[in-house]
Amino acid sequence: MIVKPSRLQRGDTVGIIAPASPPNLENLQRSLAFLSDLGLKVKMGQHVEQINGYLAGSDNERIEDLHTMFQDDEVKAIICAGGGYGTARIADRIDYSLVAANPKIFWGYSDITFLHQAFLKKTGLVTFHGPMLASDIGKEEVDELSKKLFSQLFAPEEFTYNEEISPLHTVVSGKASGQLIGGNLSLLTSTLGTQFELDTVGKLLLIEDVNEEPRAIDRMLNQLYMSGKLSQAAGIVIGDFANCVPSRNLSLSLDEVLNYYLKFVNKPALSGFKIGHCSPNISIPLGVVATLDADKKEFIVSAGVE
Repeated sequence: MIVKPSRLQRGDTVGIIAPASPPNLENLQRSLAFLSDLGLKVKMGQHVEQINGYLAGSDNERIEDLHTMFQDDEVKAIICAGGGYGTARIADRIDYSLVAANPKIFWGYSDITFLHQAFLKKTGLVTFHGPMLASDIGKEEVDELSKKLFSQLFAPEEFTYNEEISPLHTVVSGKASGQLIGGNLSLLTSTLGTQFELDTVGKLLLIEDVNEEPRAIDRMLNQLYMSGKLSQAAGIVIGDFANCVPSRNLSLSLDEVLNYYLKFVNKPALSGFKIGHCSPNISIPLGVVATLDADKKEFIVSAGVE
C-alpha cells in the first residue's frame, strides 16, 4: 500500500534533522529565510549541530531526532539539512511503526536515499527526492527552479519533465509506466542483501551519483545487473552524475558505461535529467506512479501529497 503524506499549508511547522553528516551551519541558517518566505515555521532537531567525525552526532542522537520529528504532531514535514554519510547505520534501528502511524512529508537526497528506500519498503510512505537546506538551498547562489518546486508540497500536482527544463537523450527507446523508486546509485547498491533491498520489478528506476569514477559506476551497475535489478525494472531514469570522470587516461567514459548496461538490458531509458547533485536540482516524489517516454523525451510524475 502506498501512503501519500498530507500537503502543507502556510503556517505549518517543518522539522529539520541531520541524519547523516554534519551540515554547514552557515548555509543552514541562511536557508531558514527561504522556509519563512514559504510561510513555514521551523523546529530544529536537538542534535543537528552535533559532530561525531563524519557523522552529525551519534547514531542514537540522529535516530532520536528522526523519531522526535515523526512523533511531534506539530511537525507536518521533515526536511534534511544535508547528506554525506550515515543513514544506513541507523536504518535497522528506526521505529517504522512510528513512521507508519505518523505519515508526513520527508525530503532529502544523496545519502538520504537509504531512508527513502527504507520508508517505502517498511511503510509505503511516499517521500521526496529534492535539494536539502545546508547542501543546496542555503548556498549563496541557488537556482530559482530548485526553490520553486517546493510548491508541490502545498498542492497535489502532476509534474512533467521535458526538454523545456534540460536537454534529454534517448538511450533506449520505448515507453514505460510504474512506481518510481531509486535515488543515489551508491546507496541503492548498498541495500542489496539487507532487509531494505531494492525491489525494481515493474518499476521505474531513478539513478544518480557524484564523485564516482566510471569504473566505480560500472561496478555498481554490474552488481544491479547481476542481481536482476536492472532487467526487472520497467524503465530507467538517468539523473545527474556530477563529476563522475576518470582519474586516469585508460578509462571508459561515463556515457560508455551507462550505455553498455542500459542497452544490454534493453529497457526504455532516458538521460539528461537535472536530478541529483546539480543545479537546478529538480525535486520529485518517490513511490508514486510515473511514466517515462524515451521517444517523446518526457517524464510525467504523479503528485506526491494529498
